[in-house]
Amino acid sequence: MWFTRSTYSLFTFFLLVLPISQVCARSISGDRLLIIDEGELRNNYKAYIWDLEQRGFQLTYLSPKSPELELFSYGERKWDHLLLLPPKSKAYGPKLASQLLVEFLNKDGNILVLQDPMNTPEQLRDLAWELEIGLAPKGDVVVDHFNWLPGVEGNDHSHNVILAKKPVTGPLTKNYFGGYNNQEEYVAFRGTGHTLRNSPLIQPILQAPRTAYVYDPREETVKSENPWTAGQQLYLASGFQARNNARITFVGSAESFNDEFQGLDGLRKGLYGQKVNISNRRFANDVTAWTFKETGVVEVRSVAHYATKDAGNLNRRNTSESPSIYRIKTDVTFEITLSEYAMDRWIPFQLPVNDSLQLEFTMLDPYYRLNLVPTVTGVNSTTFSVNFIVPDQHGIFAFRINYKRPYITYIDEKIQVTLRHMAHNEWTRSYAISGSWVWLGGLASTVIGWVAFVALWLYSVPRETKVASKKQ
Repeated sequence: MWFTRSTYSLFTFFLLVLPISQVCARSISGDRLLIIDEGELRNNYKAYIWDLEQRGFQLTYLSPKSPELELFSYGERKWDHLLLLPPKSKAYGPKLASQLLVEFLNKDGNILVLQDPMNTPEQLRDLAWELEIGLAPKGDVVVDHFNWLPGVEGNDHSHNVILAKKPVTGPLTKNYFGGYNNQEEYVAFRGTGHTLRNSPLIQPILQAPRTAYVYDPREETVKSENPWTAGQQLYLASGFQARNNARITFVGSAESFNDEFQGLDGLRKGLYGQKVNISNRRFANDVTAWTFKETGVVEVRSVAHYATKDAGNLNRRNTSESPSIYRIKTDVTFEITLSEYAMDRWIPFQLPVNDSLQLEFTMLDPYYRLNLVPTVTGVNSTTFSVNFIVPDQHGIFAFRINYKRPYITYIDEKIQVTLRHMAHNEWTRSYAISGSWVWLGGLASTVIGWVAFVALWLYSVPRETKVASKKQ
């Protein structure tokens, strides 16, 4: 066995002394992090906690039964983020009831849940069920007889330390969880799983291999005949982004974040002798960064709209300088400036490959749905714009941006404007319309002919005739 106690100590030393990328970052939501821990588990997560401290988080450790444990003070949340480690007891206690955790989310707090298959409190099951996430029964673990990591103590028999490939995001999704530079990366995972329902707010992060399944190890005889769930219906880590952009993430393996499993990072020999790249530490930091809003945060810097002919004379920095009324059939330009927060700084927002940011110009239904294109890229923002001619229909319209994609905060902007009729002096003169020249010519000829007739009639003198006198 290659993994010995001395090797483990060596890896732990390097984990503690080697710096990671993107240090000194701060979450966009704040840096107050409450860790629910009963003291002993904290010693097994030294590398992970060190990474949190280097990124600027202010860590506070409290036991679930601590009298100082309060999520709110005078109606406001006391903490910006909450990290729930597996408790030693069966429950977290009344101060971490599912209703309070939901209220914490409603007040823009973020929660990261690290599970232990042998001890998942009922508060977490109730909370997950409200979010349409079904946690596996207590004691059930994930196994895979085709994708397991040899060399780990006890795994040669149980096959419960599996290799889960990091997500390779699609063309319309930005990648925040690994698989960098088109390289395959794996997570050494030992824990439980969950299933997902059809909520559009759920963001799957780590999916189990096709050959994995969940079973109760206490029932060895039926472990492969009646699994709780199997295949790609099984998820190992999933996030939930509420409509207010608060985030909560369920990770089925707390062990994947501890020093022992992060010490497995690097190229390892897999089941059939192939080399696999394990990166638990990077995955732990990626999941934490997304949950605590260090990544995947998009902010609207400014929104503007104006008549295209006024582009050179209008200071277009915000909506207050944009007109509230337009004439029908006016050429209009719409602009929106977006920035993305990346660990410690704002950067220009870039759309995923083959994706588009669309503008809807709506009354009751969209009259137009147009793709915005990036026109200006600054140091920390990108301006997207489009110009179009408003319809020949008066009424109350709205510019609407409704951009919702996995793993990024929602962009929902709506600006109301009025379209008015043409004024009486704004209509195009008839002589400017080439198609009317025939009718104008006919009208002119009629008028000229009538004037000529009247002139001839008025100035024509009849011939004088002499009448012979009648003889008497």
